[in-house]
Amino acid sequence: MGPSAPETKRRKTSMTPEGAAMAATVREMDASQGFDAVVVCTSNVAQERYWQTRLQATAGQAAKSGAIVVAVHEDWAADGAGNGLGTLYAYAKAKAKAQASGHDLDALLARGGTVGIYHTAGKGTRLAPLPGAENNNKPGVKLPSLVDLPADPATGAPASTTELTILEAVVRQTGVYAKHRPGRCSVFWGDQIFVPSAGHNPSGAHHADILAQMGPMPDEADWKAKGLDKYGLIAVNAAGEAAQVEKVSYDTATRLLAGFGQLAAVGPSLGSFSLGAEMLSSLMTEFAPELEAKTAKMDSDPHFWMPMTLEKKAYVSVMVTKDETEAMAGAHWDRMAAFKAKLLASHPDRGLFGAIDVGEKCYWWDYGQLGLYRKNNALAMDASEEAAALREYLKIPENGPRSLRSDLGDATLEDDSVALATRVGSGKLVRTIASHVTANAIDAEGCILINVTAKSIRAKNCIVYNVEDDSEEGLALPEGAVMTNVFVPGREKLVQSSSVGTDGGKVFKVKLTQNPFSFQDVYKMNQTTDVEEAYAVGRKAHEETAKKIWNQ
Repeated sequence: MGPSAPETKRRKTSMTPEGAAMAATVREMDASQGFDAVVVCTSNVAQERYWQTRLQATAGQAAKSGAIVVAVHEDWAADGAGNGLGTLYAYAKAKAKAQASGHDLDALLARGGTVGIYHTAGKGTRLAPLPGAENNNKPGVKLPSLVDLPADPATGAPASTTELTILEAVVRQTGVYAKHRPGRCSVFWGDQIFVPSAGHNPSGAHHADILAQMGPMPDEADWKAKGLDKYGLIAVNAAGEAAQVEKVSYDTATRLLAGFGQLAAVGPSLGSFSLGAEMLSSLMTEFAPELEAKTAKMDSDPHFWMPMTLEKKAYVSVMVTKDETEAMAGAHWDRMAAFKAKLLASHPDRGLFGAIDVGEKCYWWDYGQLGLYRKNNALAMDASEEAAALREYLKIPENGPRSLRSDLGDATLEDDSVALATRVGSGKLVRTIASHVTANAIDAEGCILINVTAKSIRAKNCIVYNVEDDSEEGLALPEGAVMTNVFVPGREKLVQSSSVGTDGGKVFKVKLTQNPFSFQDVYKMNQTTDVEEAYAVGRKAHEETAKKIWNQ
């Protein structure tokens, strides 16, 4: 593509020592390092096939080059396994699949290798309608960052450039922890990126540990001011042992932790945890009956960490508020107490459960909600230190026009807009992110445009995502609109709309007036869709319309 058009002069920001440290941390996240084995837990067989191929194709840009990639899917009961049993089941399935290709994950951990597990399940209701446009492949939602795909001899597809997906962004970001976690299995969630202000601290002092934003134990006023009652919390005592508590008030937390010893630090949990090989093996053995039956549901916080770190009375008092009986909660606490005693007796060389501090001022880029998706993508146009760090991470040019692999013709980039792999003939982009946008004329202000092909685009404060429009009049959207296309093999292209102020989670089951289906209907429609086939249909439609636009 040709050169980019000039843009308005950008403000310069000086870097504080804290900002420089955060920038250095971001530069570590370059996919040159990562886990020896990357396990992705998906929702169905089609997504398993897609991510197996995709993460191998983007090796060195997300997972490290040479990593063992193992994608699996969770074929559990209707409610799912929960992230506790789901982690164990993902490892069991990955172990069997890797064994078939000559890799032994247990042996890998035993010799100090590393395994990273990434959970991607869920409907993504609060991100709707974007996951529907990805045919329920929620971790495949695109970010404004480019990755290169090699040619595929099997399908004949040529080498190409596409967007970094949310999952790939998470894999790239978290891979830096691998060198600090020999012989451990690490577990992450596939929709949030964080940059620790405390650096990448090592694991290994405890059988299990969890990432948290640790700080001094506050008094009741600070507890309320920081909103700590809204988070799952990690508390650390003077001996360095950690305990997990749910979203509770200051008084309740103090009561629950009364027998835990003097508190040294407390902070919100990020949920991501790591397990030493002995802890992982012991959990696999302990829950072998549940893994075989595939019917129980257990989450890591209430069913692993809380019963192992809280006193029985405190644990039971919490669980009865979650619709469990005292008998059920008490029996589970007894089970985990016996598990803990056996683990520590056979492996007394380390503590049970610890906290890995990410710092109270870490950057946290969450893409799990439509509003946050818009906010954190728009952040890439800001002048702050955090924005510069995000651009570094997404590999968006910092100096000169923020344009990469684009031909903007006579169009202008204004107010720190970003153009990636974009081709337009004329017009202007004002405070707009455009990635893989093709249009003869464009007038966009305050927009996020991802994979859009149309003769012309007129939009203000909109999100336009995976949209192909072959009409002569092009796209002219009302202010604040959200527009997507859904391509399903054998069906006519589906247009789904919303607004930037609409929470998809609250209207997921409601058919909005402008749409032929509810977001839930689209979810059900896509449950049996092969994402690779659907993506191929979409690519063909975009390519054909692009040829018409440029008369090729």
